[in-house]
Amino acid sequence: MTDLDLLRLNRRVERLLDLPAGAPGATIGIARDGKMLLHRSGGLASIELGVPIGPGTAFRIASVSKQFTCAAILLLARDGKLAPTDSVRKHLPHLPPILGSITLDHLMRNTSGLRDMLELNRLGGVDLGTPLTEAELDAAIARQATLNFPPGSRYLYSNSGFRLLGQVVEQLSGRSLAEFLEARIFRPFGMTRTCHTPQLAAPVPGLATGYLADGAGGFTRAPHGFPLGGEGGLVSCVEDLMLWSQAMERGALGGIAAELEALVPFPNGEPGRYARGLQVDVWRGLRSVSHGGLWPGYKTAYLRFPSKGLTIVAIANNAALEPAVMANQAAAAALAEDPDLLPAPPEVDHSAMVGTWLCQEDGLSLDVGEDGVARMHGVPYALAPTADGRLAALRGSFPFLAAPPTNGVMEVEFDAGSRRQFRRVELAETPSLDGNWVCTELGARWQIRRGKIHARGPVRTSASAWHAEALAPHNLRIHIPSALYPAWADAVLSADGKKLMVNAGRARGLIFERR
Repeated sequence: MTDLDLLRLNRRVERLLDLPAGAPGATIGIARDGKMLLHRSGGLASIELGVPIGPGTAFRIASVSKQFTCAAILLLARDGKLAPTDSVRKHLPHLPPILGSITLDHLMRNTSGLRDMLELNRLGGVDLGTPLTEAELDAAIARQATLNFPPGSRYLYSNSGFRLLGQVVEQLSGRSLAEFLEARIFRPFGMTRTCHTPQLAAPVPGLATGYLADGAGGFTRAPHGFPLGGEGGLVSCVEDLMLWSQAMERGALGGIAAELEALVPFPNGEPGRYARGLQVDVWRGLRSVSHGGLWPGYKTAYLRFPSKGLTIVAIANNAALEPAVMANQAAAAALAEDPDLLPAPPEVDHSAMVGTWLCQEDGLSLDVGEDGVARMHGVPYALAPTADGRLAALRGSFPFLAAPPTNGVMEVEFDAGSRRQFRRVELAETPSLDGNWVCTELGARWQIRRGKIHARGPVRTSASAWHAEALAPHNLRIHIPSALYPAWADAVLSADGKKLMVNAGRARGLIFERR
């Protein structure tokens, strides 16, 4: 890369970081072939103290932590203490029998069918800002009597699996996850600003505060109530993640990168895209390895192109920013003159997709906004055109491929090649749901009166009332306040009006019975 190429790249990245004065911001780093090409930041690490984001600023990287938890499991496999094909109950025998067919590899690949503990607690009235204990999180996992799907057959992101993986590391190593990662990964690679922090109230030097928009043009500190384990407990920074990337490129840890990035197909022959704590894709003709992280007030994008020796890391402490979009734009700028980079796919006119859509086959609903963002269960995913004329989610945790509708039907492809047909919603009159609804697997009771829902879970009672909205005579949205985004669960009312089947983003098929 010439000096002028580097100048051009710097200016493009500076444009991405042209943020309002006095607001929280983001940082972007680009490294190639072991050299840091640039590291630029914009915005404040602390609004209260007026401290700008700088090279030493650390952030909660949330789910980018998952690859490190998987690396720890693979290291223990090298030590002869486990095999990825082991049942998770072999090492955590206190877990319920329904988890007996789930392997450690299923957990690492998000193919376990295990429901997400964060989702389970949300449906029980507890959001991420509510104080919760380790034992209460574990109880939500152990309470499950059914799964989202048979292990290995589908893909659905689940933080529960990585929490269990972290516990396996601790059980077999005799150390805390923090101590194991420090001794086996962070210290050897010089990652001195990276640490595992289970308790979010513990002070961390140089840690940026996470902020949410307050709806009035300002910001508020993001609430954090849940302890964090192998699913997302790391604090890190751009420089340390670059050191990790370099270690992977150089074949450190016995070439463990190949094991982390290895994909396996589904039983039906459809290719998998999620490896072990990492997403593996093809972007404009180049193989990419990536993962995102999301926690209240923090967003992270980790993106590598192994064949080009290129890594981009973008991290924000401003929930209104989109590091995944920033990282893709930075990658396009860094690879602009690369002959192997295919032209960007032509833009797809998504205007016919804008609106609310419903799949009555399984009760899922979907919103597409004029800004080209899709939302399922409230979670926003920016869409980008693909070579075959469809739109795909930029974040790999959401398998989504859709083309503009034909004859009023929009077909969406999800994981393992599964396809569903969605039709536009014609809002219906909300049926009477008055009564008490009980879900044994959640240990939760929903008290519904005139469309207002008060959730009473095994831990807490919801701080505010939820409300139900009918998308069709038997299809409902249950709107649930969240620290991350305006969330909802989809629900299908049985013909006799006695049961609700509830589907949330990462917890499907939960049954509430009217009592």
